[in-house]
Amino acid sequence: MICDEHEYPLVRKAVIEDVEPIHEILNTFAAQGRLLPRSLSDLYEHLRAYYVLEPAPGERIQGVCGLGICWKDLAEIESLAIVETFQGRSLGRMLVDACLCEAAVLGLNKVFTLTYIPGFFIKRGFYEVDKSCLPHKIWADCLKCPKFPNCDETALMLQL
Repeated sequence: MICDEHEYPLVRKAVIEDVEPIHEILNTFAAQGRLLPRSLSDLYEHLRAYYVLEPAPGERIQGVCGLGICWKDLAEIESLAIVETFQGRSLGRMLVDACLCEAAVLGLNKVFTLTYIPGFFIKRGFYEVDKSCLPHKIWADCLKCPKFPNCDETALMLQL
């Protein structure tokens, strides 16, 4: 008996067995300077923040995206990465939509992202903001970034 049918590709919450593949995907992009690296311990600690893309039943995940809660009314879309062979199929949109849906369910008013691909997010209603309006992010993560204070990412915001 099938208890739970899903359409594939499937966006789902990450589980423990996804941590090492998430780590590999994110650090591949980090090595290219496209994302910040994430340690295994950080991924285990924040596993519940991540969604993954499973292309077919039992297949290795091919994408990841996280929703980090920063403050009572603010969250961040973070660590969006789709394995290159799966890019260009609206799969990133599916991951971001899952995070935005969760943000709305949690009652968050604003979601931001720091990105090298602003056009992707602008198509989804995000608009550019100055990084100075994100003090929680700057003090929590940006100070640890090797590019700080010369960040070359674009800050974007979405009002929910």
